Amino acid sequence: MLADIRYWEMRGKKEHFAIPHFNVWNAEMLMGVINAAEETRAPIIISFGTGFVGNTVFEDFCWMMESMAKKATVPVINHWDHGRSLEIVQNAYNHGMNSVMRDASAFPFEENIRLVREVVDYFHPLGIPVEAELGHVGNETVYEEALAGYQYTDPDTAAEFVERTECDSLAVAVGNVHGNYSAEPKIRFDIISAVNDKVSVPLVLHGASGIPDADIREAIRCGISKINIHTELCNAAMDAVRLNKDNTFLELERAVRDAVKQRAIEKIVLFGADGKA
Repeated sequence: MLADIRYWEMRGKKEHFAIPHFNVWNAEMLMGVINAAEETRAPIIISFGTGFVGNTVFEDFCWMMESMAKKATVPVINHWDHGRSLEIVQNAYNHGMNSVMRDASAFPFEENIRLVREVVDYFHPLGIPVEAELGHVGNETVYEEALAGYQYTDPDTAAEFVERTECDSLAVAVGNVHGNYSAEPKIRFDIISAVNDKVSVPLVLHGASGIPDADIREAIRCGISKINIHTELCNAAMDAVRLNKDNTFLELERAVRDAVKQRAIEKIVLFGADGKA
């Protein structure tokens, strides 16, 4: 069933679990995470973003996302991740996404507010929630290099940012990065707690693939209500490819789908979302 992300993020915030967000851009990933949600009776978010358009035509794949979300017996949200312009998130909405992120975190504070507010003003009358980011979770790189110039979320400006943008959720930069970690992640739980104390909206953790389980649990305890996973799904798929390289293509595809499902189940349980549907 197609669900409202605001309800599930707020429920996660109140009950101290995180709704899993899975980036999906092919049939095996999509079916794998939906099957995982069905098996664990968990609400999930399925998401697409600009980074995947070189692999999949979104304007075709989106209808499979929407169809499977509606047919699922558990709550599923269709989300656009890291939207870089109003036009991009408008296109996402026009193709079935019922939640969007406007990521203007690479811009200065005032410009970030202006660009997010532009999207909020467009989408709130349509009943569509908007995620924003304060601080900046950078692109995939060597982790030590990323930390050297890292833009952590400033708790002292978080309340002003949320008040002025009226965003529905806030992604935080707390030592998390996208892609594989080249060193042990150093998550700033103090920042998560401080931001959570200052804002009323749910908090989002991007770049969670590879963060140790204990740190994930602590992040949720400190106030994270939505957690994004992509790289670990890809890693699970690649492991399945290596193990099944001598099988037929049909067998390989099924193995990849099952590997994605199993990894998604692990994350759903870790986030405490199992049985919540």
